[in-house]
Order: sequence, then structure tokens, then C-alpha cells
Amino acid sequence: MSFKPQGKHLIAGQWVATDQTFISQPVEGPAYYFSVGNIELINKACEAAEDAFWSYGYSTIEQRALFLNTIADEIEARANTIIEIATQETGLAITRLEGECGRTVGQLRLFAAYILKKDFLDRRHDVALPERQPLARPELRLIQRPIGPVVVFGASNFPLAFSTAGGDTASALAAGCPVIVKGHEAHPGTGEIIAEAIHHAIKKCGLHEGVFNFVQGGAHKIGQALVQHPLIKAVGFTGSLRGGRALFDLCVARPEPIPFFGELGSINPMFILPKVIENRGTEIAKAWVDSLILGVGQFCTNPGVVVLIEGKLTDVFIQTATEILSSMKSQTMLSKHIAAAYHTAVKRLAETNGLHQCLIAPEEIRQASPSLFTTTGQEWLKNTDLAEEVFGPSGLIIVVKNEHEIMQIAKSLKGQITCTIHLDERDKPLAKMLLPVLERKAGRVLVNGMPTGVEVCDAMVHGGPYPASTNFGATSVGTMAIRRFLRPVSYQNIPEDMLPSDFL
Repeated sequence: MSFKPQGKHLIAGQWVATDQTFISQPVEGPAYYFSVGNIELINKACEAAEDAFWSYGYSTIEQRALFLNTIADEIEARANTIIEIATQETGLAITRLEGECGRTVGQLRLFAAYILKKDFLDRRHDVALPERQPLARPELRLIQRPIGPVVVFGASNFPLAFSTAGGDTASALAAGCPVIVKGHEAHPGTGEIIAEAIHHAIKKCGLHEGVFNFVQGGAHKIGQALVQHPLIKAVGFTGSLRGGRALFDLCVARPEPIPFFGELGSINPMFILPKVIENRGTEIAKAWVDSLILGVGQFCTNPGVVVLIEGKLTDVFIQTATEILSSMKSQTMLSKHIAAAYHTAVKRLAETNGLHQCLIAPEEIRQASPSLFTTTGQEWLKNTDLAEEVFGPSGLIIVVKNEHEIMQIAKSLKGQITCTIHLDERDKPLAKMLLPVLERKAGRVLVNGMPTGVEVCDAMVHGGPYPASTNFGATSVGTMAIRRFLRPVSYQNIPEDMLPSDFL
């Protein structure tokens, strides 16, 4: 059954329209009009979330786990309809969206199971020592508590797993924090149907209807109003460095500064060491190309930069990659805006001195084909602009003279989501020197793999030092993501029957 969006916002349990609208831009299928959010709606949503916190923030872990599982049930019940409209809006393949829908549901169920274990509470207890000299010690108990209403910005490149009911929303709700989602205009219908699923879950679980609110449109004005609202206590964001940094600065400049957990971009460099290329150079080149163009390069873990030592085998690597990429046809990007930004970035690289053009993508309205450039280690080191992320299927190969230049390149890197080393046994001495540098640069370091494909599990870190993300101690994927929306509270001499139920 086809889904026709209402084009409304979900505010305090009510679907609300406004006079101003915007129209969706699907790749195929009908376009729909959606209401544009305004300041009045933002105020109502924030007030509803704060009101909901007084019950939801003090709900039991069992209640929150049930809620997360019920959201997952509601999404699964709508899976075919969700995938249909998401395919129309984004142009992503049905198989990709089926996998992403499964990941979204899996994240919700993972957090439900995780909080039931109660390990995240970090409960601590120091018993009273009334006889201690020279001073008695009071009884102290510590536990992690939810921080309050959270704003989540939906991502363009993951309409399900990083958007309305994605990892930020799942971890905030698991922590006990009401959520206000700012939907992404690249997939407004998809956002609305997921919001509807969450709304039904709220009703089934008998929760305060302000636990989840959903607003769309309004661009920068609405985003600014959300992060500056005095009732908001944290923000989760996945998007561009420019947009994320602007919101981060607003969060810091508030009378009450709040944490901004932004994932802003990464070039995810790969270091292919000299011995491994002798045995597996062509194999690695093919795997790199597959990872580079996956999802038309619209992944935050897209491996956009490769570092190799000069030589005949490196020339073969470049030739292999160029030949494969040359055979690739144009693919549809998530939006016209993203495609335009990609072509602008490729044009900038093509006009940069010191870069050799192996392959240049022609400019198209919503399509993109691969681009490939090479440069030297010295050119890279003197041109910091080369370290900027290109969101799309564009690769840059840095050809260095020796191992010393490899180390220089590694030390010059800005913060990354991932860094990768390809090695065999004979490369280990160099890899052991490289690893301590890379672990200071990235949240996840890989060996002999490709960074695309982010496992949702306990040990995953998806984030890194700035500008990969704005908080190097956080992750937006995996169960540790819940820590972003909790704070420790110490209770001194509080009677047991007055303590939060989570202590039990």
C-alpha cells in the first residue's frame, strides 16, 4: 500500500500544519508538499519535551526497553511502505534500504537489551565510615542520570539509520531523554512515516506524548532556534563541517552552554605499506574502488585518500584504479544540492596546482561519476586544502618517496573517523611506528580492511578528534553512544527509599 504523507509536524502528540510549505524532490514518483516549521512550533515542541521529561526521565528501564522494542515493531510493520517512499525520495536501491531498515530496527533492539543489563548506569557505592578519623565519611552512591530534552538532526545520507529513529534518537530515548527531531529535507516523507511509527509506539506504551516531537523545513532558522532553546540540554548532528560548526558555536555561546555531538566529516585515509602491495596490490586497488564508490561515495567512512610509496607497483595500483573507475556509469545522488556540492569540489581539485588528473567527473544535475587525482607527499604537506572531505565518489592518491614521508603524512592529518593500514608480516615494523600516530588521529583504526560498513555493537566507535566530530570522547554508533545523554549524580546520605529506582 502506498503512503501519502500528511506534510505535517508532530508536536506534543498532535499532527500540526503551517501556512508555509516546501515541496519534496523525489528521484521518481510523486512530489508532496510539507509544512515548514516555525518558532512557535519549536517552542511548543521544547515545552512538551520538558514536560515529558518529568515522567519519562524517571521511568523504569523496563518501560524504556519496551518502548524501544515497540518502536522497532512499528517500523517493521511499515517496512515495505517505508522502503517504497525512501527509494522514491533518495534513489537508493531497495536492497540498500532493506539493509538500513534492518539496521535501524536492530539499533533500537540493541539499546533495549543493553539498558536492561544496567551496566551503563555505572552504579557506585561508598559505605559510610562514621568512625573514621580524623573525619567521618558519609554514605555516597553514584549513578548516571538522563540530562533532559535532546535535539536530533536527521542525516541526508542515511534516511533511516541516522535520521528520525536512528542511532542518536535510539540512544537518547534509551537514556531517558525526550527527543525533538529536525527532519532532513532530502527525505521528508520517509521522516514522517517513521515519526508516525514512533507516535503509535508512544500510544501503545501509554507514555507522555511529548516524549517525541518531529519538525521539518525552516532550514537554518529552525535549526538555530532548536539549539538555542533554553530547555534543550544536548544536540546530536550528522552533516557538513560548515553547518555543524555553526550549530556547535551557537551551543557554546548560549547562556547555558550545552554539548553538541556533531559528526562533521572525514577523508578516512588508507596507508598501503610497501610489502603488502607486492602480494596484494591489485586486490587492494579493486577493494578500494568498491569502497570508494559505495553509495556513490556518500558515506562518512568513504576512504577518500590513499598513501603509497612511489614505484612500479604503485603505478600499477593507480592504473588499475583508474581503469575500473573509468568504466563506472553515473549514479543518482541523494539530492541536487549534494550533487552540486560534489561537482564544485571536483572542479576545485581540478584547478589545484600539484594535482594530476587521472579521471574527472562531468558535471550533472543529480548524477555523479567517479573522479581520481594523484599528488606527491610534499604537495599534500604544503596544501592543507587537500585534506577537506569530498562528499562523493572522488579519490586522491598520495605518492610519497619513503617511509619518512608516510610518517609525515600521518602526523599532518586532522581528526578522522577512521584510519586504515594495509600490511603483511614484513610491514609490521613500519606499522608499529604508524599505529600510535593514527590512534591519536581517529576513532577507529583498521588493518587490512575497508572502513565502509560500520558494525553496530558494543565496541564500535564512530567519531574521532575534530573535525571528524566535535566531541572526541563520544560515538554516534554502538551502545557507548548512550553516554552522550547521561550525567553522573552523587547521592550523599539519601535514604534508600528515596533513591532512583535504577539503584535497585
